[in-house]
Amino acid sequence: MPFALLVLSGMGHASHAPAWVGHMAAGIAFLLVGAGLHTTQTVGLALATDLASPESRPKVVGLMYVMLLLGMIVSAVIFGAALADFSPGRLIRVIQGAAIMTLVLNVVALWKQESRSRDRAGVPATPPDFRLSWQSFCEGEHAVRQLIAIGLGTMAFTMEDVLLEPYGGEILNLCVGTTTSLTAALAVGGLLGFGIASRVLSRGADPLRLAGVGAAVGLPAFMLVIFSAPLQMPLLFALGTLLIGLGAGLFGHGTLTATMNLAPKSQSGLALGAWGAVQASGAGVAVALGGILRDVAASIGGPAFGYMSVYALELVLLVLTLAVMAPLMRAKSSSQILGNNMRS
Repeated sequence: MPFALLVLSGMGHASHAPAWVGHMAAGIAFLLVGAGLHTTQTVGLALATDLASPESRPKVVGLMYVMLLLGMIVSAVIFGAALADFSPGRLIRVIQGAAIMTLVLNVVALWKQESRSRDRAGVPATPPDFRLSWQSFCEGEHAVRQLIAIGLGTMAFTMEDVLLEPYGGEILNLCVGTTTSLTAALAVGGLLGFGIASRVLSRGADPLRLAGVGAAVGLPAFMLVIFSAPLQMPLLFALGTLLIGLGAGLFGHGTLTATMNLAPKSQSGLALGAWGAVQASGAGVAVALGGILRDVAASIGGPAFGYMSVYALELVLLVLTLAVMAPLMRAKSSSQILGNNMRS
């Protein structure tokens, strides 16, 4: 990865390498990072599902998300300090050091997490057929609809991911330090969302309803971001960014907890893998589509119109998310009423 980045930037001796080598090597490097990240995430979530009781899963999910954000914040500070005196050699050492730390931390995290058992020796070596397992999973109640809602909601909350800071600088004329602080506001909103979700869900609330609340919070959030430009009010922009993080936190926590609760014991890995695949695919498509749409719209109506077109599309995606989730929430509510009547 560091050598590919140096080739793409044309620094030092790397400037003599063909550009296509940098593009190919960078693509492979980031592909491997993504594969490792989501493989670890899926297996880790499946292990957490097996180890945690149903009533404690909201707290487990919240803790995992909080630690993820804190890790990102701490590592960003460390990388910033390590690369303050930048040089190509230092970039190589920092990224290779991060690779070593990734290996060490994963070994520490996994050490004796899952005890060995002689009972597993009798398990047949032939794995279940994936196609049949996937077909069985899709036949579950509202499984496909839930995945569609996860994909739409993820796209709605991530399409602006790389556009918020440029929007603040180019349209609202904010300085670099102020626009950088927007990332902190987004993270704080996410932490608030995870904290609120953990507290509410641990008291027995419906995770899908909470995810719907998160999607609904995103509607005024993006409206504030849109109107901050014509009104030239950075405070509205900051508040909208905070609410985007809050809505995304509630939505992500709710959908993940619902997936963990609804996954059959024999298909927890498959269900969580589907959740991770849909979320990662939705996020990747959304970021790429957001950047392309912004450039196309800006060439037609100017920079502000480019950004607002993306935010307007995110509003539409949030409305579609709520429309897809409505039957899920009604079905859950009906089953709860039926269960209460039977207990009575």
